[in-house]
Amino acid sequence: MDVDDLDEFVAEHLDRYAETQGVLPERLDEFGDRYRAQGHLTREQLYDIAYESSTRSAYHVRKNPERRCREVTRNARAVDGDFSTIHLITGLTGFKAPTASCVVAALDGDRHAVVDTRVWASLERLGHLDGRKESFDAADYVTMIEPIREIAEETGHRAVDVGYALFAHDDRVREGTLH
Repeated sequence: MDVDDLDEFVAEHLDRYAETQGVLPERLDEFGDRYRAQGHLTREQLYDIAYESSTRSAYHVRKNPERRCREVTRNARAVDGDFSTIHLITGLTGFKAPTASCVVAALDGDRHAVVDTRVWASLERLGHLDGRKESFDAADYVTMIEPIREIAEETGHRAVDVGYALFAHDDRVREGTLH
C-alpha cells in the first residue's frame, strides 16, 4: 500500500471509529491530561481506564493497593523503552498489555496506541505481522507499536489515531466472532 493509500486508509477508518465499541478518544485524552498533571494515576483512575477498555475485567484493578498504583504509574513515566513500560504496568492486577496500552496511549498518543486483537488482525491484513493472536504481552505490544509508528510517520497521523483506525478497520471487515 503506498503512502497516499495508507493516508486514505487511516483517515477513512479513523472516521469510522466512532461507530465501534472501542475506547473513547475523548476519555483517553482526559485520562492523559490528569496523568500528566498529577504525575501518576490513582487506583480509581486506573479502574476507569480499565473499565473503558474491558468492562468485564476492570474490577480486578481495585485489588491493587492505592500506593502501588501511584508508584507504578509514576515509574512508568520515567522508564525508557516500550517493553519495560508496558511490562511495568502489567505488573498491576487487572492489566494485560491491551489495557496497559490505554495507559501509555493516554499519556503520549504521539508515540503510543491502544492495541488489541483487532489492531493485530488489521496489521496482519496489511502485511505488517504474521498470524493471528488473541492474547498479548509486553513483547507483543512492541511488535505492534513499531509498524503503527511507521504508519503514523508515513501518514502524518498520531500513533494513537493509527491504532483507532486499525481497530475500526477490523471491526468493519471481520467476519464471525472476535474470539
